[in-house]
Amino acid sequence: MTKKLINSRPKVVNVGVDTFGDSVKAAGSDSVQVDWRPPAQGDAELINILLALEEYHDEIGKANEKAVEKVLAAQPVWIDVGPALDVIPGFTPDTVLHAGPPVTWEDMCGPMKGAVIGALIFEGRAKDKDEAVALAASGTLKFSPCHHFNAVGPMSGVITASMPVIVVENKTDGNLAYSNFNSEKNRKALSFGAFDQDVQDILIWQRDVMGPMLGKAVREMGGIDLKAITARALQMGDECHNRHVASTSLLLREMMPTLARLDLPREQLAELADYMLHNDWFFLNFSMAACKATMDSGHGVPMSTMVTAMARNGVKVGIRVSGLGEKWFTAPAPPIRGLMFPPFTEKDANPDMGDSTITETCGIGAFAMAAAPAMVKLVGGTVAEAIGFTKTMADITIAENKAYTIPTLDFLGTPTGIDIRKVVDTGILPKINTGIAHRQPGYGIVGAGITEIPMECFVAALKAMYQSI
Repeated sequence: MTKKLINSRPKVVNVGVDTFGDSVKAAGSDSVQVDWRPPAQGDAELINILLALEEYHDEIGKANEKAVEKVLAAQPVWIDVGPALDVIPGFTPDTVLHAGPPVTWEDMCGPMKGAVIGALIFEGRAKDKDEAVALAASGTLKFSPCHHFNAVGPMSGVITASMPVIVVENKTDGNLAYSNFNSEKNRKALSFGAFDQDVQDILIWQRDVMGPMLGKAVREMGGIDLKAITARALQMGDECHNRHVASTSLLLREMMPTLARLDLPREQLAELADYMLHNDWFFLNFSMAACKATMDSGHGVPMSTMVTAMARNGVKVGIRVSGLGEKWFTAPAPPIRGLMFPPFTEKDANPDMGDSTITETCGIGAFAMAAAPAMVKLVGGTVAEAIGFTKTMADITIAENKAYTIPTLDFLGTPTGIDIRKVVDTGILPKINTGIAHRQPGYGIVGAGITEIPMECFVAALKAMYQSI
């Protein structure tokens, strides 16, 4: 036996760092890597909290089951369009909504300030950048996170009184959610901090032409099932956060017969079709509002450790947890790893920003990257990594959403319902795919990539949950 061992190649099971196993393989032997890491990254305090919460395993489990069942049962339907001032409860002429957790004008990042400047010019509250900056700094305006008004906005997330907004109803529970419209054109959009005349022209057209037109059509149709569109789009190569080629096409296809029959000026209908033809991200804001209505239905369940919102304002990232009320748990906004559009470089990139991570919170976006292999061309990486993202996210979530299935994974449902306990225990962070804004106002989108929600958010939420029990 000893002679046989000496004369044969060893077969190693490596429980250490990967490089140990790589050395064995380099020497010509076999090595199997065990995917193991110490719980809570070896932090004694966090391990003790996780152990203490185990005493409430059944209660937390039932709460999470209730919360995620609400999410899985939600039926988000687009029902209307109207000015923010008219359709969002509590909105005033001085209200300015923004993405992410709360932030003051003084602390806002460059692109968010650019979006506020553009919005104030659009509203007629300022005639130029200088007047807009003075008004923003005057204390007259009421800045608030979109989430505090049951709304979401991509990147800067800025929504003001005259902007037309999408109204989505969760038909299961009756709760409403809102979002503005995507206004991207030639990599310039208010949401990315651009505010030049091209951006102003789009905002005016959306207010005066597109918004009323789409509102009239969707009311005539009695609503459009956004969950059904998302489910089909995932089968067609979208992940419904940063890729919306299929979902935008499906939305237009569903609306076109009604639009064609309405008494609308032919030129306006042509303008709408042309705009959607050249805007592959048009469905993004519908996806976000649908996910917001969905996740809000699972919020407010006592003892639930499920995350119901993840949002970034370019300075801080924040999460909300179902069983912890309206409190934000924040950390500094991380950088984004990805591809920069020439001539821009990483030095031009603003830290992570936007409410669009409500899609990942809802189990799509980067959680469904395996459904969208073409996404790797936009954010960098490989198809294998995209599939790996989806599989790994299942380790930190509560359920599988069988309404949103992924063909490349034998129609596995997307991982849904992030559990703060699992994130802290495993050390696995929720993945996000996202656009990159220039750090200075006025430029727009300069790249796209991948990042994660920082661990500090989940640690703070876990400690708060322990203290609340």
